[in-house]
Amino acid sequence: MTSLTRAEAADRAALLTVDSYAIDLDLTTGDTRFRSTTTIRFRAARPGSTTFVEVKPAQLRSVRLNGSPVDPAALDDNRLPLPDLRAENVLVVEAEMAYTRTGEGLHRFVDPADGETYLYAMSFLDDGQRIFAGFDQPDLKAPVTLSVTAPPGWLVAANGALEGTATDGRWRFETTRPLATYLVSLIAGPYHVRHDEHDGVPLAVYCRRSLAAHLDKDIDEIFTVTRQCLDRFHQLFDVRYPFGKYDQAFVPELNAGAMENPGLVTLRDDYVFRSAVTDSQRELRACTIAHEMAHMWFGDLVTMRWWDDLWLNESFAEYLGSRVTAEATRFTDAWTTFGLRRKGWGYAADQRPSTHPVAPDEVVDSAQALLNFDGISYAKGASVLRQLVAWLGDEAFLAGLNAHFAEHAYGNATLADLLAALCRASGRDLSGWADGWLRQAQVNTLRVEVEVDGAGRYTEVAVVQTAPASHPVLRPHRIGLGLFDRSGAGVVLRERLEIDLDPATDGGRTVVEGLRGQVAADLLLPNHGDLTFAKVRLDDASAAAVPVILPALDDSLARAVLWTEMVEAVRDAERPVGELVALVVAALPVETEVVVVEDVLRATGRLVDRHLDPAARSVALGHLTRACDRLLATAAPGGSVQLAAAHGLIAATDDAARLAGWLTGDGVPVGIEVDDDLRWMLLYRLAVLGAVDQAAIDAEAARDRSAAGAEWAARCTAARPDPAGKERAWRAVIGDLELSNRLIEARAAGFWQPEQVELTEPYVERYFAEMPAMARVRTPWVADEIAQLAFPAYAVAPRTRELAAAMLARDDIEPGLRRMVTDADDDLRRALAARTAS
Repeated sequence: MTSLTRAEAADRAALLTVDSYAIDLDLTTGDTRFRSTTTIRFRAARPGSTTFVEVKPAQLRSVRLNGSPVDPAALDDNRLPLPDLRAENVLVVEAEMAYTRTGEGLHRFVDPADGETYLYAMSFLDDGQRIFAGFDQPDLKAPVTLSVTAPPGWLVAANGALEGTATDGRWRFETTRPLATYLVSLIAGPYHVRHDEHDGVPLAVYCRRSLAAHLDKDIDEIFTVTRQCLDRFHQLFDVRYPFGKYDQAFVPELNAGAMENPGLVTLRDDYVFRSAVTDSQRELRACTIAHEMAHMWFGDLVTMRWWDDLWLNESFAEYLGSRVTAEATRFTDAWTTFGLRRKGWGYAADQRPSTHPVAPDEVVDSAQALLNFDGISYAKGASVLRQLVAWLGDEAFLAGLNAHFAEHAYGNATLADLLAALCRASGRDLSGWADGWLRQAQVNTLRVEVEVDGAGRYTEVAVVQTAPASHPVLRPHRIGLGLFDRSGAGVVLRERLEIDLDPATDGGRTVVEGLRGQVAADLLLPNHGDLTFAKVRLDDASAAAVPVILPALDDSLARAVLWTEMVEAVRDAERPVGELVALVVAALPVETEVVVVEDVLRATGRLVDRHLDPAARSVALGHLTRACDRLLATAAPGGSVQLAAAHGLIAATDDAARLAGWLTGDGVPVGIEVDDDLRWMLLYRLAVLGAVDQAAIDAEAARDRSAAGAEWAARCTAARPDPAGKERAWRAVIGDLELSNRLIEARAAGFWQPEQVELTEPYVERYFAEMPAMARVRTPWVADEIAQLAFPAYAVAPRTRELAAAMLARDDIEPGLRRMVTDADDDLRRALAARTAS
């Protein structure tokens, strides 16, 4: 599909004003195609000129422009030329469209649990043209009127409210406020629905019928979080929620975590929990609800003009998602989760070769825009906003946002527009701040340097800021410094200072005069409160005290900063993996915050799997297993921490007999329920260890005839150390275009295992030889995900890097594949450096 360029979008926006879309869909024409009729009313600034409309049909049936026919054969890929425009125009496009199995366009899913069919529309980023004809760019917004013909017994919902009642399978929806084309959506099928209302806003939640009981079990929590978030946004913003009703539909096989379609948010139905989950998973669902609601203002009410201002959508939604969750819901430690999980994603992305500014100068086309939906646009951007709030103050920040909404409501805006509003509200010039934080890539490191006299008092404390040679930019930072002392069996915060690091005046070395003469703290923690986006490094004495202080520290956010410091130092090969494992053994068995348990185990496991050779890895996993066992023994039975410890133990242990015993109920800790998902986790680990055969996987899939069960079965099958099974899984990953996005990704996720390096060695070369063809036949979103999941991450050897270099030297590589391999190769470089250092 031809990608729209920024220049083309600017030219078309200067020419056209779109007044309305009327979209009529017929979903009764079969299992592979549906009919789409689109009527677009638009004006042209220069009568007689030519433009084009995007449409990606299975068959283009007819086109009429101002009553005259346009030859359907003129369609070139996804572009249909529109010649000789009038000042006012009416375009009618009739087409047959193809349902997809890729989570793009109008996705069709048949539930293996009961055979029912479900549809949902995903128009993002430029996939609306797989559903309806449109001028598919974010700054040609227009009201949308949707009509749908659906099979009997189906329910249909869309961005707008239902107009009247549906009769004879015809559903007509109220005309929306102006929408960008990428936000047009609908769901259709025998969906289960629950309704509510809050503060004058109608609420609804949808899911598949087979998940109805699970949704109903959690519906009070989902509606409560929705109401709390809505109230908080109404407190923060002068503009009330602007799109009438607020529906949330949990849909199958969604590629993203969720999509912010106004009036009809779609979320992956993994958030409808069918088994026991930890509170961090519930918090993630709450944050996602808050994130998508934030988009109603950032992205939907005010939309970026072009994708180079993607951060105006995602960074703000990411920041407000964590902030509103922490301020309005029971998940008050959401910033701890952000600091560990989301910022870790951002730090990794910002240090890779593909790093880019939060707000790049130019995104040349929509294909490049897709690549920027990453940890930089989300987590780093949100961190930058948190830093901006610390610097400007919350009152000025919110005043600027509200002025921005008032000026650009239902229209489009740019970075310059937002900065102008913030400058006026705060009375400060933000141009220099924006250049350093938004226009420059990569991350700074803040190192603490300490001098102490013979009496144990500070003679000098300095924070030294550095930047990588490839991006030598030093930034202003406002950070907290926390001074912690041991006190009996605990740790107390003696003092917290907030200081400004200003490289323009101190050259990157800031002396903290307020600490001169004070008794040296047992731990001096930079970035206390996690206000800035920077790697931190402790002074030597503080680093040595961490194994003693961390287990006794009652501030979860401070613990998150310390764990992140250690993980980043290991990733940078400044400290050995063994030191991180030792810290896990010392501190994790007394951890009380579930997200800390989960993310520390996850990050440590990844580093152990890649940075250690097989013998050292086995020893490290033994230590992690014993740490999880200790936590299992001390955590409250039935609580989130106990469940997280069980998950960690399953992932780390090589004791197949113990895992098999759990499957049959033997030796299961009191408080742990071996439910559907835990059974699959056990079976997956046993499959990796070669301790179950295919018959056992098939039997479990027959017992659990759900979509989740089908994905688990595919992953387990790919994970078995069986040469024939590996070959079948690989062929599916490379070339099976009939399987859905999720089933292909499950096979890719299970294929490579650190225990199976020798078995999978032949596929290392095959990856680099066969992935380019895979990427050309799949849609970009799915191809990129497969390329990442299927990369030979555990083939930590110079030969793998040589093969990567050879592939990257080719000039026929899809942009997404090129970026994925470039970044994965950089991770290999780090792993090799760590193994060499050890």
